[in-house]
Amino acid sequence: MESLRYKAAIVGASETTELGIIPDKTPFQLHVDASVNAIKDCGIDKQEIDGIATTMNPASLAHYLGITPKWIDNTQVGGTSFLIHVRHAAAAIASGLCETVLVSMAESGRSRVGDTSLSTFSEPTLEGMKDSSFPGQFESIYGVYGPTTQFGLGVLRYMKETGTSHEQLASVAVAQRKWSNKVPRAMYRDLITVDDVLESRIICYPFHLLECCLVTDGGGALIITKSDRATNYAKNPVYILGTGESVETPIVSQMYDMTSSTAFKISSKKAFEEADVSHSDIDHLMIYDAFAHLPIYGLEDLGFVSRGEAGAFIEQGNTSPGGDLPMNTNGGGLSYTHTGMYGMFAIQESVRQVRGEAAHQVPDVKLSFCQGVGGMFMAAGSLIFTNSSPH
Repeated sequence: MESLRYKAAIVGASETTELGIIPDKTPFQLHVDASVNAIKDCGIDKQEIDGIATTMNPASLAHYLGITPKWIDNTQVGGTSFLIHVRHAAAAIASGLCETVLVSMAESGRSRVGDTSLSTFSEPTLEGMKDSSFPGQFESIYGVYGPTTQFGLGVLRYMKETGTSHEQLASVAVAQRKWSNKVPRAMYRDLITVDDVLESRIICYPFHLLECCLVTDGGGALIITKSDRATNYAKNPVYILGTGESVETPIVSQMYDMTSSTAFKISSKKAFEEADVSHSDIDHLMIYDAFAHLPIYGLEDLGFVSRGEAGAFIEQGNTSPGGDLPMNTNGGGLSYTHTGMYGMFAIQESVRQVRGEAAHQVPDVKLSFCQGVGGMFMAAGSLIFTNSSPH
């Protein structure tokens, strides 16, 4: 299979103008806002865009923007969808299916603008209340419903097997607040301690409130084009060096091992192989963190630390400002923002760090690894970015 190494680059990247609580915009308006901002970011003529990847109806977005694409992607596997969109876009560009792709994401996760399920004008029927999904049929009937209970199953097992402590789990939130403390757009910026985390109310054991993601509104968009055109735009290009993707199971209880993500291992291994770099080459790391255990799983499944070592690694400050492996430098889904599908925001922070324009910038970032998760370890996407020219 042809490698995607250096075949495409991100030349435009931006989030919605507002971020956090946006009660006056529909998800569609947020998509448009993010897309227009990304187009402005690189100064591209929108007519150059001949591909669209998004979890909304690509026809609606294309029509509104006045674009008639040659290629579209509507892959929907939860919060990592946008990392996979980037991989698919790079593959489409490399194979000549298109030259320039818009990747768009937006959600009204907090304000729920336009959410018809909240209508007060219709009574739910028994038929309408039946959930025919796999989790609906085989998990929720036992009281396992929603991310906190579904994720809680695995993290408790992981803590038991590895000896990871509640203090180490809490240290994830503490470390990431040290980053968001200097990020003006972050929802939570005040520094916190392990005691603060453990004293916040229990949501679903073992998760305390501060170990659970935010619920916000917002979105983001990217412009991706051929590498040989990437220096023609306003911002320095961020080259796509390595990519990977995988899926495991839509039912968290049916993971091969609830203490480890097989999808993480497959997608990250592919990304490292394609990029032809090692773990020691990575200057900056983003791991999707809807809940505090996800960076712990990620550090181990991606191979940055050995089994059972991630909790102590974070607790000792290695991922905090000044640490050896800066991670989730915008504050992540725990402190920056989390609209429901966080992957786009992880990409945006990787791009900012590689460009050298992040609010809490890590010195001399040349390589950034971005890892996404979809559902309860249902899917994974991996991307490695660089600012080093292919020539």
